[in-house]
Amino acid sequence: MCGIVGYIGGGSAGAKRIVTDGLKRLEYRGYDSAGIALAVNGRLVVEKAVGRIANLEEILKASPVDSHAGIGHTRWATHGAPSQANAHPHTNADGSIAIVHNGIIENYAELKERLIAEHGVSFRSETDSEIAAHLIGLFYKGDLLAAVREAVREMRGAYSICAMAAAEPDRIVAVRKDAPLIAGIGENCNFLASDIPALLKHARMIYLIENNETVLVTRNDITIFNERMEAVKRDVFHVTWDADAAEKGGYDHFMRKEIFEQPAGIAETLNRRLDEKGEIKLDGISLTKEDLDRIDRIYIVACGTASHAGLVGKFAIERFARIPTETDIASEFRYREPYIDDRTLFVCISQSGETLDTLAALREAKSRGARVLSVVNVVGSSVARESDDVFYTWAGPEIAVASTKAFTTQLVCMYLLALYMGRTRGVLSDAEYARVLSELSQMPDKLTALLEDEPKIRDIAKKVYKNENIFFIGRGSDVSVALEGSLKLKEISYIHSFAIAAGELKHGTIALIEQGSLVIVLASQDRLFEKLLSNIEEVKARGAYVIGLAKAGNREIEKRSDEVIYIPACADEVTPILAVVPLQLLAYHVAKLRGCDIDKPKNLAKAVTVE
Repeated sequence: MCGIVGYIGGGSAGAKRIVTDGLKRLEYRGYDSAGIALAVNGRLVVEKAVGRIANLEEILKASPVDSHAGIGHTRWATHGAPSQANAHPHTNADGSIAIVHNGIIENYAELKERLIAEHGVSFRSETDSEIAAHLIGLFYKGDLLAAVREAVREMRGAYSICAMAAAEPDRIVAVRKDAPLIAGIGENCNFLASDIPALLKHARMIYLIENNETVLVTRNDITIFNERMEAVKRDVFHVTWDADAAEKGGYDHFMRKEIFEQPAGIAETLNRRLDEKGEIKLDGISLTKEDLDRIDRIYIVACGTASHAGLVGKFAIERFARIPTETDIASEFRYREPYIDDRTLFVCISQSGETLDTLAALREAKSRGARVLSVVNVVGSSVARESDDVFYTWAGPEIAVASTKAFTTQLVCMYLLALYMGRTRGVLSDAEYARVLSELSQMPDKLTALLEDEPKIRDIAKKVYKNENIFFIGRGSDVSVALEGSLKLKEISYIHSFAIAAGELKHGTIALIEQGSLVIVLASQDRLFEKLLSNIEEVKARGAYVIGLAKAGNREIEKRSDEVIYIPACADEVTPILAVVPLQLLAYHVAKLRGCDIDKPKNLAKAVTVE
């Protein structure tokens, strides 16, 4: 989603380089244009470019202008197509106010009509964001802080807005409502940004800005105000990430690097939640037997990849904890009037912790009395801060838009949560608890061994990358993995792919299978394997080319498949952690062979902060 960077320091130069460098570190969020505004000799100089930040850098190279203060932006189109006019920053009529905006202003149409009718404003873009520049300009009377507060009172929606005024070159003002915003503390300088990686090179002490707060940033101070414009104290958050974790580390793409980081991410997630005796510990999460006995239903709500982790979570909770569990897509959840009360546990899953649909569903659940537990990768994110309990995944920074290591660590969290609930409720035997924990503890080593098979998967990709339609089928928990494998493929290779429960083939989808159709069959569930064989026969009879995925030692799959990918032997319950990884690698190598922009696929963003 859109990225924001702001900088103000001493001297007369540096902002151009620092802001553009910060924007490059936010490229993983997905964007279609970029721009920067600099305070120069009593005026604001704005430069924009469509496409990659490199295009903006070429424009900036041709200009000798620099500044001690600037704001920058990477845009992901919501209102208006990608164009130079629609790119940020936006300015008011005389260019004395410049803004960058992340989010959406829901009442922009009525505000636009009013500004045109009552003030004769002429708009230069198709965006909702330009509204903010004109409103701030309208209220500006020499005090940018006051003007920003007046302007946002007129707006409805979700936004982070960062503003500069030509007449106040030593101040940057920002405001947050339902979209991420942080402020960074530097040496003789300070920063604003939408995400931590933008600041890692320059600042490790940051303030996490809360909803409806306004921030005044100068070279020497960062002042945070609440809705009543009272200054508030905020603890400094110390970023402990290794800056190298946000670099490719010798890999061609962040996505491949993150696929290979999964053993370490899973090991870290396990180590954080297992004590010296190997027992699950939920530090910071208080779920007693009495708490769990009060819960009569669980909702797991998420979007995209996280929703597929939720499907596995449903299976695990019902299997080990024996609590009725529903899964739902966050963008639909609050519009269907779900039955929620104080006996409901609401579990939301999000890599970024900033996904707006997930946040909105969380707030709806809390307003109805539910207890909220979140599974999140980003410490201090909005979802984490607004939850009653937080289960961190410890995957480390995930830069590629297509999620990989966040998914597998989310799976581990859901298994640990389900096992803990089952043991605490007394419905899971000690032997079963120990058996599954033992299986989970073996995942890092088994994943490491599995990743050594990458050359075989690369060879399969060479055979299939020209296909334009691919089907994924499976049974049991393999259905969730099929959905995720299909999503990965379409996300980064742009191939039309379709995932379905194998037993549903005869109910319509089999009409699409014809000579040469590529069908990827997930067959990791021993107890359902015989039933799956008949589904393989059905597609083979219609000429399908079958790639089977099964546990090592399953020779029966070889008789019915054109290619076979093996995963290490493990219990049926935990196969999703292993089975998804070959599908991630297959998607990666297919996309690479097709020449796709793997880390920044078209039209997608890492953190979706608009509905």
